[in-house]
Order: sequence, then C-alpha cells, then structure tokens
Amino acid sequence: MTELMLNLASTVVALAFVLMLAYLLLRGWRRLQDRGMGPARSTDALLFVRALPVGTRERVVLMDHAGERWMLGVTAGGINLLARWPLPGTKPGDDR
Repeated sequence: MTELMLNLASTVVALAFVLMLAYLLLRGWRRLQDRGMGPARSTDALLFVRALPVGTRERVVLMDHAGERWMLGVTAGGINLLARWPLPGTKPGDDR
C-alpha cells in the first residue's frame, strides 16, 4: 500500500511539473510575440484583430497589414474586401 501511494505521489508531482513548465513556456512565447520578436510581427505578416460571425458560415474579419486595417467578408464561397483604411499614426502602404 505504501508503494502504491509513493508511486501515485510521484506521478502527481511529475504531472504538476510538466503542467507548470508548459504554462511558463506558453507565457514566455506570448510575451515574445507581444514585443514583436515572434514570427507574427514581421513587416509582411497579416495580424488578426477580430472576427464577428454574421451567419452560420459567414463572418466579418478585421486584419492589420502594412499600416492599414482591412475589413474582409468571409463566406464559404470566398473572401471579399469590404473596406480598407490607414491605422492611426501610419501612412497607407508604409511597412511598420
């Protein structure tokens, strides 16, 4: 019985260690991306801002790219540009 409890305790400790390590790695990765050091911050990258569902398979999506915010209509049949405007503090077409 003591051996079973010892095995169970060591399993719980190992699981807690793995979960803590995963949490810390994900948190560190998120901080790198927020500082612009991750792959999502290159000048040619599209940055997802937000999506709003307007039907069962349709949505309006906001994306940032090259100093502009794009409003896209996404349906099962394709993607359409609805609007495009400059981000505050940038000129259209400027690479940030």
